[in-house]
Amino acid sequence: MPMNRLHQWLCASDTWAAAVERKFLPWALAGVDLGDAALEIGPGYGATTRVLAGRVRSLTAIEIDAALAERLTRRLGERVRVVHGDGAAMPFAAGSFSAVACFTMLHHVPSPALQDRLFAEALRVLRPGGTFAGADSMTSAGFRLLHLFDTMVLVDPAALPRRLAAVGFVDIAVEAEPGRAFKFRARRPE
Repeated sequence: MPMNRLHQWLCASDTWAAAVERKFLPWALAGVDLGDAALEIGPGYGATTRVLAGRVRSLTAIEIDAALAERLTRRLGERVRVVHGDGAAMPFAAGSFSAVACFTMLHHVPSPALQDRLFAEALRVLRPGGTFAGADSMTSAGFRLLHLFDTMVLVDPAALPRRLAAVGFVDIAVEAEPGRAFKFRARRPE
């Protein structure tokens, strides 16, 4: 998905990676059990992926951008299986993963309909009882400025429970920090 140069630089920076490791992921995944075989949708430059790789026995990442998928493969080697593909049409068998996660990428999915397809695919590839968890940004002046000329379709955290339930998720929880971010978790029924 298109991202301006400043946004690309920030997402690839050591500053962002440190913030992800120390603050963002501990907040986003507090109390979430990823199980033994997790999938990350849309890892981008891999700041979240590097942290997740240390939390699960097996991690797969699906990245829509071919160049970023290749970069992740080179950087993470055997630690993570990186697949070039679309999170809204995943090449994985049903019930393949104990958890599916996505972080700060939903707003780059170009339409609510494609976001909903991604949610349905996350449900499909989860094992019964598996967890779908993640976090994304909420609007602010700085966020909008950083995303000039980017694909940016914000997810309304108030509407997210209804959207996740519509594709079949249960035990849905969304927590928002207005002007900053929201986190969510949901479960595939047993």
